[in-house]
Amino acid sequence: MKLVVQEFLSLDGVSQGPGSPDEDVSDGFERGGWFVPHLDEEFERLAGAWLGEADALLFGRRTYENFARDWPKMTDHPFAGTMNGLPKYVASHTLTHAAWDPTTILSGDVPDQVAEMKRRPGRELQIHGSARLAQSLLAAGLVDTLRLVIAPVVVGQGRRLFPDGGAPAGLRLVDHRTTPGGLSVHTFASTGAPHYGTYGGADA
Repeated sequence: MKLVVQEFLSLDGVSQGPGSPDEDVSDGFERGGWFVPHLDEEFERLAGAWLGEADALLFGRRTYENFARDWPKMTDHPFAGTMNGLPKYVASHTLTHAAWDPTTILSGDVPDQVAEMKRRPGRELQIHGSARLAQSLLAAGLVDTLRLVIAPVVVGQGRRLFPDGGAPAGLRLVDHRTTPGGLSVHTFASTGAPHYGTYGGADA
């Protein structure tokens, strides 16, 4: 399977709490729900097509607990059958029970377990949100594809997907589009370690 990371970002790189004011208030975050005003039907169709490529879902603990709380109740949502039915994996050293079936808890060496999962036949193992988990797997060289959906808003506080001091990564843009709601959708393939150079233009 390919490991695919899907993240909602603001223009200043914030990934925390895109869906609602109370989605993630950790570290005093008070500006949640910044992504929602920019949703539109075109993006909903695109997100549905992406979800249709998933053979399994992978989460960090916080995102998993939010999804496990909400998705079983959203029976009228067009994605509910897929989200609730797909095999799910949650990386956590504290969870001992996961009620959102079917779920497997990954503890111990999570990158090693994810690497083993990638060797299995299938299409996509998708990470939705779970920025800290995504950061660790990107640093481990396990991410194949990044789908970044950027909203036209500057949040001004909150955790960023790519914090200072994070591991470098090389990426290649393979698709780009915008939606009527102003979302900018970028799909990148991982190329391993980045290459550095110097600018040789006039007056450099």
